Amino acid sequence: MTVQARRPAWRDGLAVLALILAWLAATAWMRPLMLPDEGRYATVAWEMLRSGDWLTPTLDGLPFFHKPPLFYWITGAALSVLGPSEMAARAASLAGATLGALSLYIFTRRWCGPQAARRALWVLLVQPLFYVGGQFANLDMLVAGCITATILALAHAALCFEQGQPHRRVLLLAYGLTALGVLAKGLIGFVIPSMVVGLWLVLRWRWRTVVALLSLPGLVVFLLVAAPWFVAMQQRFDGFVHYFFVVQHFQRFAADGFNNVQPFWFYPVVVVVCSLPGILWARPLLARGYFTASAPRSEVRWLMVLAVGCVLLFFSLPQSKLVGYILPAVPPLAWLIADASVVSGDSSVRRRWWWATLVLSALLGLAVVVGLALDQRHSRRSLGLALRAQHQPGVPVFMLNTYLYDVPFYARLQEPVHVVDDWSNPEIARRDNWRKEIADAGKFAPDVAARLLLTPEALPQALCRQSVSWVIAAQDQRGRYPFLAQAEAVYTASGETLWRVDSRQGAQFTALNCSGTPNGG
Repeated sequence: MTVQARRPAWRDGLAVLALILAWLAATAWMRPLMLPDEGRYATVAWEMLRSGDWLTPTLDGLPFFHKPPLFYWITGAALSVLGPSEMAARAASLAGATLGALSLYIFTRRWCGPQAARRALWVLLVQPLFYVGGQFANLDMLVAGCITATILALAHAALCFEQGQPHRRVLLLAYGLTALGVLAKGLIGFVIPSMVVGLWLVLRWRWRTVVALLSLPGLVVFLLVAAPWFVAMQQRFDGFVHYFFVVQHFQRFAADGFNNVQPFWFYPVVVVVCSLPGILWARPLLARGYFTASAPRSEVRWLMVLAVGCVLLFFSLPQSKLVGYILPAVPPLAWLIADASVVSGDSSVRRRWWWATLVLSALLGLAVVVGLALDQRHSRRSLGLALRAQHQPGVPVFMLNTYLYDVPFYARLQEPVHVVDDWSNPEIARRDNWRKEIADAGKFAPDVAARLLLTPEALPQALCRQSVSWVIAAQDQRGRYPFLAQAEAVYTASGETLWRVDSRQGAQFTALNCSGTPNGG
């Protein structure tokens, strides 16, 4: 029998929403953007805002199709309201975490009662991986929130159908959430919810429910939300579909040419370690009879176990693994921890230990954020701010043998920078790094790439065409580019230096071997 809540869920919705946002956003401003991920995605959103082209994501002015646009749309909108700040850059991740947490609360409240919903919510919010991921500016938490909400919406529709209750509206919502998941990070927004809910229904022999969840109106909603962007990009850029789906999905999943190669057991270990100390309460999950509880709690337990298992298995198959990929497993695991913690009783001693566990988990998450705020080796915020303080509109910026993703964001550059490297080197196509990202993007706009992607041999002539230029490079590049010895070093941080190059000055003019009159700069 369904546990009836004392009050309608919507009455608690605003309070829970405010709680989630206040907790996750309280420290989201504390630390600078981290390289590479946070700097990359925030800068793509910044370029979308400054260019006014809300359809085509660009990295340094070049079409960037590693990921779909939902993160950039949300972040760009936040940047337009809050300005280029860390809080705005993390708005999409905060939105994803909020969606996932709120969905878990509402679903649990409906099918297991308000007490279970509150307990699950507390466990989820203090999970260090969820807390940090909710304020980390990349696509993982956004798609994790969409996946969690989709699974729970589909499960809610299924349970309503099985009890003879209305289910079509929430089913349409589930299809819409699936489309948002696809727009957040591609096919996993569809594949993982389908895998989890499909297996959940098949193992329970609910074939009629499977058919009931196949909705033609839902498919229309899905296509109306998800398809237009993909169609528009294929019309604009020949080869987009192959690059986005074949290269960035299937090849990335199956091939071993990408970074972060880890063994098969990597994610189970990560989940256990990052769920400490709360995971210690999960021992009853292994007890006999845990899954034979009365309905609907038993069905929900199976759903959560399958959600954790499917996510772990799916992302353990490819060799390339990043910690953020496993975020869709965190909400169902938090639910299981919360549920298991009350199976063997609720004495006063256990309650005290329970709250101690929650506090310790929260402190661990806060410690990670504070540690990252104090250790800023993975950010070039200070360099970007130094450039912003002195840069004038129209003066070109050159980056030598590097692309510091966050510098354009912090410097609020209105134009792409010139990136200097050996772009004819075949190794660029083999290694998954910033060079390959920019080179791949350049293939979709070769005319723009020819202007922005320069070889070392072409650099002096490009500098000579301007009276003043700004150059960013590692300090050890002075031997490769002798003219830097004559340039003015304006700022240095973390081994990177900002130089002001004035081709009108005699020493710099000679070092560059300028043979003509520079343009005004």
